[in-house]
Amino acid sequence: MSSSSYIKTIFWDIGGVLLTNGWDKGERTEVLTRLGVDLADYESRHDEANYLWERGLSTAEQFFNDTVLNQNPNLTFDELWPQVCAESRILHPESLDILGELATSGRYMLATLNNESRELNEHRLNAFRLRPFFDYFICSGYVHEMKPYPGIYRAAIEISGHLPETALFIDDKVENCDAAAAFGMQTICFESPTQLRDELAQFGLRAA
Repeated sequence: MSSSSYIKTIFWDIGGVLLTNGWDKGERTEVLTRLGVDLADYESRHDEANYLWERGLSTAEQFFNDTVLNQNPNLTFDELWPQVCAESRILHPESLDILGELATSGRYMLATLNNESRELNEHRLNAFRLRPFFDYFICSGYVHEMKPYPGIYRAAIEISGHLPETALFIDDKVENCDAAAAFGMQTICFESPTQLRDELAQFGLRAA
């Protein structure tokens, strides 16, 4: 592992590390079942519409019109959207503690690197007061690229202004970490806050 003297930027995934996921299978099953939406019917349209939505190429209202509202005229976007947002919760308070310690130290640039629609990303950053922790945000809804495809890692590195090997990427999915490593970034595949703290220490990263 690299010495902390070489780490300039720490990129964080959000869903699965800090918060619950935004609109994955579990979240949408919960909301749509409660609203009486046919899940199989919804899932038949999800992937195609989600490709555009999570890349910032369509709006939340367009996405839900295509996948839910056109097929369920008794529902409205204004009724559905708050329930979508309400599915997000803090997953690991201890991960937020670690993030806060690193931010307070001022030793590293901190950025997000996450797959999320523009609207859900902005809701989650605001609702859970995450903005002050980060220097900037690399989100699929902003840069029109998604993990684990190379484009989003390239954007992250280019925006950071530093070499790939000076970046550390924290994510809970092995395929996303593998893609970042192939691009030259250091990685931690998140399992728990305790494991994260231990692996940060192995990199020589400390908050105080």
